[in-house]
Amino acid sequence: MNYLIGDVQGCCDALERLLALIDFSPSRDRLWLLGDLVNRGPQSLATLRRLQALGDAASCLLGNHDLHLLAMAHSVRHTHRGDTLDDILAAPDREALTDWLRRQHLALFEAGWLMVHAGVVPQWSRDDVLAAAAEVQAVLRGPDLPDFLHAMYGNEPARWAPDLAGTARLRFTINVLTRLRFCTANGTMDFKTKDGAGAAPKGFMPWFDAPGRRTADVPVAFGHWSTLGLLERPKLLGLDTGCVWGGQLTAARVDGTAREIIQVQCEQAQKPGA
Repeated sequence: MNYLIGDVQGCCDALERLLALIDFSPSRDRLWLLGDLVNRGPQSLATLRRLQALGDAASCLLGNHDLHLLAMAHSVRHTHRGDTLDDILAAPDREALTDWLRRQHLALFEAGWLMVHAGVVPQWSRDDVLAAAAEVQAVLRGPDLPDFLHAMYGNEPARWAPDLAGTARLRFTINVLTRLRFCTANGTMDFKTKDGAGAAPKGFMPWFDAPGRRTADVPVAFGHWSTLGLLERPKLLGLDTGCVWGGQLTAARVDGTAREIIQVQCEQAQKPGA
């Protein structure tokens, strides 16, 4: 069986209950986790160890919180209010865990689904998404990671252009794949609004509603947007259902575009806005 799982964010107990509910077997089943594996929840260290131990049975995307952990591990970023990453940074296997983390993915196309943590700009096709992700993955896995982490943050460029190059191109890709919620019809991104789909700033819309989106005919699964909640459309799955905020942790059993939703209720680890 193939399962897509939304944002865990360090809620390992909920993950264990979800795996028990689906009767997960690493010899039989495959998991794809849609990013934000860690942070805000109480068990970030246990979550990483659990996912690492699953080996080839689980593939993970990197979300913005996972990249934040890598930046903290390389002394590029400091603790933010609400962070729960100290247990990883103090762990004896810290280096092995962060090395495993940086070798995860920014995008995947498997089991018939294009998987990203956040979103896709309308100008990109499926192959564009995978190619852009591969460029960033090569840097994250290479010797220049510390230097890149210093240049990774920022909201510009906010719109795709084919001639983007160097750090600007890599930063744009990271912002699309790990931060995007709203954009304009021409793909200009907004990073201020974190509310639900109805809160789009003037001239903006949820990325998946952008007219002419080149991935409209591709099944796309994503996380990141807890205020959106579970989103099901024929070729779209939004699976961040706010586990860390006291919502649910959601899995989708997928067979082509057919899907079955399985959820477990989560204890609130942080209050919204924290």
